[in-house]
Amino acid sequence: MADPNSSCAPSGATGVLVLASGEVIWGRGFGAEGQAVGEVCFNTAMTGYQEVMTDPSYAGQIINFTFPHIGNVGTNAEDVEALNPHALGAIVRQDVTDPSNFRSTQHFDAWMKANGRIGISGVDTRALTRLIRVAGAPNAVIAHSASGDFDVPSLLARAKAWAGLEGMDLAKDVTTLQTYGWDQGLWKLGSGYAAPAKGRKKVVAIDYGIKHNILRNLVDVGCDVTIVPATATFDEIMAHAPDGLFLSNGPGDPAATGAYAVPVIQKWLETKKPLFGICLGHQMLGLAVGAKTEKMHQGHRGANHPVKRLSDGAVEITSMNHGFAVDAATLPANAKATHISLFDGSNCGFELADQPAFSVQYHPEASPGPQDSHYLFEKFAEMMG
Repeated sequence: MADPNSSCAPSGATGVLVLASGEVIWGRGFGAEGQAVGEVCFNTAMTGYQEVMTDPSYAGQIINFTFPHIGNVGTNAEDVEALNPHALGAIVRQDVTDPSNFRSTQHFDAWMKANGRIGISGVDTRALTRLIRVAGAPNAVIAHSASGDFDVPSLLARAKAWAGLEGMDLAKDVTTLQTYGWDQGLWKLGSGYAAPAKGRKKVVAIDYGIKHNILRNLVDVGCDVTIVPATATFDEIMAHAPDGLFLSNGPGDPAATGAYAVPVIQKWLETKKPLFGICLGHQMLGLAVGAKTEKMHQGHRGANHPVKRLSDGAVEITSMNHGFAVDAATLPANAKATHISLFDGSNCGFELADQPAFSVQYHPEASPGPQDSHYLFEKFAEMMG
C-alpha cells in the first residue's frame, strides 16, 4: 500500500488501483490505457477468465482474480458470454504470458486492448482478497498508463465520489435493445454448437444481462427461445404466446431493477404458467412474491461454491456471481427454500408451492464452472411439457 497523497509511481509501475478508503496498490498495466471506476470484487475460478470478463453481471465491477495465472491460454471467439466484455478491468498476480492452448486465436493482452479493458499484473491478489473479506467490496479506480504518470489524488477523489452499486439499476445498460431469437445449442469440442431440436416449447427470456450459455442450455432441453429487453411489458411478452418465462442473470441492485420488472413478473404469476429465474432473476422473483433483497458484505463469485439441495441433502458444486441476495427471512409462506449456501447459509433457491415457479441464486449453466445443476433446465422443460 502506498501514500494516496503522492503521484510518484514506483520504478516500473504502469498500473494502479486506488481504493476509496485511501489504499494505493501499484502494478504493471496491460490491456487498454486509461482509467475506470467501479466496485472491486474477487473471483476464485481457476479457469474461464474470458467468460468472467464478458459476463454482463460484472458490469460496474473490477475483477480481482485469486488464481495467479490469468491469460495463459489466450482468448478465442467462442469462450464469451456476451458480444462485448462487461467487467471494467482485471487484477492478476502473474504477468500475462504468451498463449499456450490450441484454441487460442488472440493474446489476452491484445484482447483486453481491443475491447477497451484495463488490466494490472504484479499485484498481491491474495492480500487484496483478504482486504475485501474483512472490509467488504470497495469502490476504486483502476488505471493504466504506459508512461507511469498518474494523478493519484485525482484518482482517489473519483473513487470516493462514485456512488457504488447499491441503488443502481444496471440491467438497462446491458440488456438487449430489441427482441431476437436464439437457436444455438451447447458447444462440443470438434463439432461446435448443436442445432436445436424440433417440436420445441416457446420460452420468452427477459434479458437483465443474460449469458449466452444460459440460452444454449435452454435450447438443449428443447426450448424455442425469444429474448426481450429488461423493460418489456407483460403484453409484449404475451404477444409471443410463451409456454414459459425465464428471468435472467444481470448486474446492479435488484431493488432498483425491480421497480419496473416486478409488476411484469407479478402479472405473469397470475397466469400460473412455468417460470424459472437465475441470479438476478432469482432476486426478481423474490421481490415479486414480497421478499426483500440485501447487499452482501463481499458477495459470492467463483466456480467452486458448495450448495446444499434441501430435498435430499445432496451437495452441488456451483458457479456463482452475485453481490446481492434474497433475505430468506422475508420469503412468504408459499415460497419454499430449495437450496442454501454451505459457505454462509444464505438462500440459493426457492420454489412456489401453489404454482410452477422456481429460481436459484447460482448459475446452473456454469461457463465457467461445473455442470452439477443442469437438471434445473430439464425441470423447467418438464414443467412446460
